[in-house]
Amino acid sequence: MHIIDIIAKKRDGMVLTKNEIDFLIQNYTKGFIPDYQMSAFLMATYFQKMNDQEATYLALAMRDSGDSIDLSAIPGIKVDKHSTGGVGDKVTLILGPLLASLGVKFAKMSGRGLGHTGGTIDKLESIPGYKVELKVEDFINQVNTIGIAIVGQSGDVAPADKKLYALRDVTATVDVIPLIASSIMSKKLASGADAIVLDVKVGHGAFMKTEEEAIKLAELMVSIGRLAGKKMTAILTGMDEPLGHKIGNGLEVYEAILTLQGKGPKDLVDVTIEIGAHLLLDSKIESDFEKAKIRLHEALKNGKAYAKFLELVKAQGGDLDSLKNPENLLSKKLVEVKATSEGYIMDINALDIGKAAMRLGAGRETKEDDILLDVGLDLHQKIGSYVKKGDVLATLYVQDKGVEEAKVLVHDAITIGSIKKTLTLIKKTIK
Repeated sequence: MHIIDIIAKKRDGMVLTKNEIDFLIQNYTKGFIPDYQMSAFLMATYFQKMNDQEATYLALAMRDSGDSIDLSAIPGIKVDKHSTGGVGDKVTLILGPLLASLGVKFAKMSGRGLGHTGGTIDKLESIPGYKVELKVEDFINQVNTIGIAIVGQSGDVAPADKKLYALRDVTATVDVIPLIASSIMSKKLASGADAIVLDVKVGHGAFMKTEEEAIKLAELMVSIGRLAGKKMTAILTGMDEPLGHKIGNGLEVYEAILTLQGKGPKDLVDVTIEIGAHLLLDSKIESDFEKAKIRLHEALKNGKAYAKFLELVKAQGGDLDSLKNPENLLSKKLVEVKATSEGYIMDINALDIGKAAMRLGAGRETKEDDILLDVGLDLHQKIGSYVKKGDVLATLYVQDKGVEEAKVLVHDAITIGSIKKTLTLIKKTIK
């Protein structure tokens, strides 16, 4: 078998076999296939695409390039959730404790963020003392003991994906749905869960800008997961405005705490409950979708979910005293952005809001960048709100970085006009 034959076969639009894809990934990971030949293969794939079976073979080959986590020592059905990324997306921080409070086994390995704000792990690190690294045996023991663990992804999980993504990034081949799907699913399949819900964001604050693109990606990821023997659901959720009100690492932990105490914003609660209901059914803890949603709402209101969050933080070394006054997670230096006209909020460009948070230091432009855990912004208005001139649109939590640029980005991201608009948050469910 020769790499040049595989390149030519894909260039001509032919379907690759499992053996050919395994050969490609194994030899590229080991350094036997140079970047220039893999770049040619990626460009051929960009134009000729892959079918579902090829994408599944690619996901499995990348999964098998490193460590897979064996969760068989945890009794019952283990669940996981993945978001394709959005502004203000702190769902995992709420969903995990919420499900665990109802008896679901939530074994979650999350990544760090690259872009407008940190990832789940960066957010949890804003809690003093929280340990994001656990040995596999300690990870499993914790899930067995309290039903939940949220840790950083091992550097040995899907190394082929890391290497391949770096090459896609510099060869203009990132935007290929089979490659996106196999990249995401290689890591999900290596994490060992039995049931997975994918939160596929769509809108100008998401990677997928149109519903058509998002449906294609969701359907392919569901297909890959099913072919690999997993219970799969994908939910398309809107990202034409940030999720919730707070964007930034400590700010999102703060909003997650409010939500776990039954005081969260409706859009954030709705997305979390929708995902959670599917996973309650997949776990066989509940058999009726609407009843599952009722049970989840009750766990937010009666304190069970928040108590489980505290249990998680304590188990992973976090300082519980810091959560008694979660405003201490936020910078004390505040800057307000005010409305310069009167009317309805017609649009909030989520991507530009995310960029503003990154300019303040809440996100990374490169993987080596340090982030500021206490900066970000609090949006006081949502699309459809009515504001008067001089009303505060957002409060920025700042240090000494990017303040003026962030102010301009936030102001210009919010469109005020005469029409009251409404958004559809849960757009489609794919099973």
